[in-house]
Amino acid sequence: MNKPPDEQARINEAWRAFFTGDDRSFHRVVRVFHLLPTSPRCKMCQAPFAGPGGLVMRAIGKAPSRMNPNMCDSCERYSQAHPGGAEIPLSLLFADIRGSTHLAETLGTTQFSSLIARFYDAVTNELIKADGLIDRLIGDEVVALFVPTLAGKKHAEAALRAAQGVLRATGHDKSGGPWVPVGVGVHTGTAFVGSIGSAGVSDITALGDDVNLTARLASIATAGEILITEAARAAAGLATDWLEPRRLDLKGRSEPVDVWRMHIGANITADNRP
Repeated sequence: MNKPPDEQARINEAWRAFFTGDDRSFHRVVRVFHLLPTSPRCKMCQAPFAGPGGLVMRAIGKAPSRMNPNMCDSCERYSQAHPGGAEIPLSLLFADIRGSTHLAETLGTTQFSSLIARFYDAVTNELIKADGLIDRLIGDEVVALFVPTLAGKKHAEAALRAAQGVLRATGHDKSGGPWVPVGVGVHTGTAFVGSIGSAGVSDITALGDDVNLTARLASIATAGEILITEAARAAAGLATDWLEPRRLDLKGRSEPVDVWRMHIGANITADNRP
C-alpha cells in the first residue's frame, strides 16, 4: 500500500466504518441509491447505471468506470487513492452452475454465453434485492457479500433468504426443473474486505479463510442444494427442524466440516432471537 502507517490506519478505519455502517453519512447515501432503479449498479455505493436511476446518476456526474464497469467512476477514483480495507463480520454467498463444462459442450459458445448472461442477470437481481454486495461475476459463479452497511446486523438471515431466491430465480422450484442447475454455499464469519488492485485498476473484494470455505461449499453443492455452515445457521437463529446435517471433507481442510443442507422452501424464522 506504500503509505505511512498512521495514514494507512486512518484509511483502513474509514473502510471499516463504511462496511460496518458506522459511517452514517455514507450509509444514508448507499441506502438512497439502493432504492433507485435499475441494475447494474456500482458495487460500492449502489448507484444505478441504467433506467431512471441511471439518468439521475449521470445528471450528478456518476457513470460506470471505464477501468472497472462494476464500479462508478467516483468510487473507482476513491478506491485507487485509498487502497486498504478492514476485517469485518459478514456473511458470504457463492452460487455455482453445476455441470457448466458439459453445458458449454452441449449448447455451443453462443447459446452458452446467452445462458451465462441470463444467469448473471437473474442471480444478481435476487442478491441486490436481498441487500447483497456483488463481489464478482466470474465464469459460472456469482459471489456476494452481505455486509452490515447494506444488510444490517441480520446479514446471515439476508444471505440465507438470498440463497433461496437464487434457486427460485433459476427455476429450482418448478415442476419441470431449473433452466440452469445451480448449487449454493453460505457461511458467516469474518473477512478482509476492501480495495485491492494493481496497474491502475482497483476492485472491492473479500479475502480470507472464510471466503475460501464458502467457495468450497458451493463447489460441492448439487443442483438445487444450499449448504450452510453452523456459523451461518446460528447467526440467523435458524431452527434445525428444516435442515439436514452433513459432515463433509472439504479440499484444504484437515478435518471434516459439519454443515447443514437447507431446502429451498425452508422456513427462515429465528428460533432464538427476542
